[in-house]
Amino acid sequence: MDFHVSLDGRGDLTARIYHQLLAAILDGRLTTDERLPASRELARRLDVSRNTVAAAYERLAAEGFVSGRAGAGTFVCAPPVLRTRRAPSGGVQPRSVWELPLLTPPGPAEYEFRIGVPDPQLFPLATWRRLISQELRPAALRPADYGDPAGHPSARAAIARHVGVSRSVQAGPQDVLITQGAQQALDLIGRVLIEPGTCVAVEEPGYRPARRVFQTLGARVVGVPVDGEGLDVTALPHSTQLIYVTPSHQFPLGTPMSLARRCALLAWAERHEVVIIEDDYDSEFRFSDRPLEPLQSLDRQGRVIYVGSFSKTLLPMLRLGFMIAPASLQPALVAAKQVTDWNGDRTAQAALASLIDEGLLARHIRKATRAYAARHEQIGSALRRDFVDLLEPVPSAAGLHLSTRLVAPGIDLDAAVRRSGVIVRTVGSFSTAPPRWDGLVLGYGGIQPERIDEGLRRLLTSLRAA
Repeated sequence: MDFHVSLDGRGDLTARIYHQLLAAILDGRLTTDERLPASRELARRLDVSRNTVAAAYERLAAEGFVSGRAGAGTFVCAPPVLRTRRAPSGGVQPRSVWELPLLTPPGPAEYEFRIGVPDPQLFPLATWRRLISQELRPAALRPADYGDPAGHPSARAAIARHVGVSRSVQAGPQDVLITQGAQQALDLIGRVLIEPGTCVAVEEPGYRPARRVFQTLGARVVGVPVDGEGLDVTALPHSTQLIYVTPSHQFPLGTPMSLARRCALLAWAERHEVVIIEDDYDSEFRFSDRPLEPLQSLDRQGRVIYVGSFSKTLLPMLRLGFMIAPASLQPALVAAKQVTDWNGDRTAQAALASLIDEGLLARHIRKATRAYAARHEQIGSALRRDFVDLLEPVPSAAGLHLSTRLVAPGIDLDAAVRRSGVIVRTVGSFSTAPPRWDGLVLGYGGIQPERIDEGLRRLLTSLRAA
């Protein structure tokens, strides 16, 4: 390997080479069975005699750190002493807004009702592998440039058709900006619209990563309560300049925003000249009822930015999302995309276009919807049968989770969940203020049907014990 050795300063050259190689072995940069540069080659690069390098190698060999193999070279033969190599700690500190813990998922457990994760076993892996391979042919790699920051042209056109057919979103290819998931879309919108002190209204309870990204950009984030019809428009602060909502399947409660409330929200935004971010995060999976009109399709004033993602329909690891914004914001959003990551993964974007154009995404969504509908019903039936005096299901007909309201008094939900050994979130964990009521949010995308009943049984036992 091309190992870097510095000979700056004074002193014995052999000793300096020896100490730098020894340090690399001790802290793990050179690992067991890794081949050192040939002594002749390293001597040439360092502009020293071969004997100088050979002497350093001989000292390492005498101490048992390396060994020579006839006709092969010199190899590290001692396992590294576990000495952590770290960059200097320094005294530089970040802005206080970044002094927050990472949103890390819980460790694996036997019974996981995690939220927002699809079932990887449903992912069309063979199809995706074929489409990716198709895009890695020499002809598909030309031209070798960075490409359009807004995304692969064929993917933008395919996404516009997909959301036009499946969600009645009004958009053409020129309106679509492809992002690395919905979270990057929120970050780009914030960069374009948020200044220090900008008032951003979010749902309470709601999606905390959205709140976080707005806060890191300097916004004053205000939680607005949610009721049975969605965001309470009358509770919006008059200073609001940006509103973030999940109207099709409120996160985490799961209730859709009523048509009357949608119209009221759009009217409020028009009167106060406010921009609305509509996060349509998992509405593809609808089990009953007619799909509701997105805010974007009802918007006649160009105030709604529609954000979508393929993290739920496909896999989160693909980092494929998009937004559809009014034409007046498009140039600024594309510029913000260019200065952050330029254009994302063009290979995955082109594969997504083929998946959509060949009708394979729609087929996959139909198959996944049937599977998730069965799990939704399985959990709902168990709640109605066994938890009737403990938890009340919140009406929901879409998505990858089902929320419940605690009806039994005096139960410490967090403590009961910990005792159960089951991974599940509470409604209160999505609130920044004490919630008006609490309950459990049961995700079913990442748990197999055969584990659902036993996981619920353990929850039931723990709740009754409380």
